[in-house]
Amino acid sequence: QLQLVESGGALVQPGGSLRLSCTASRFTLDYYVIGWFRQAPGKEREGVSFISSRGGSTVYADSVKGRFTISRDNAKNMVYLQMNSLKPEDTAVYYCAAGEPRGPYFIGSYYLRGHGMAYWGKGTLVTVSS
Repeated sequence: QLQLVESGGALVQPGGSLRLSCTASRFTLDYYVIGWFRQAPGKEREGVSFISSRGGSTVYADSVKGRFTISRDNAKNMVYLQMNSLKPEDTAVYYCAAGEPRGPYFIGSYYLRGHGMAYWGKGTLVTVSS
């Protein structure tokens, strides 16, 4: 079964930056749509950003648009989430997830609503605090 592993979570000051990474053991990610979710204490899980299998299409939650950038390097079997201008409200456990493409078109809203992801990592903690 596809197993995803996240890394890069840390404690960072407001306004700072972090880059999260996601990879898989024993499987290649290039077929899958990959996304990032986050869950803060006492809150529901939120879809943050998703990228199509070849990287040509992306989508972002309004709360992170303009600050976060998702990318992938299929040759390295890696997906990244670059997070800039971090705010305390970005504090959460961040999860990487993978799902099969739904069809020939990338429908970002479908993934942001939490649909289509079949495989999950265990999460990495991001804390934004002074």
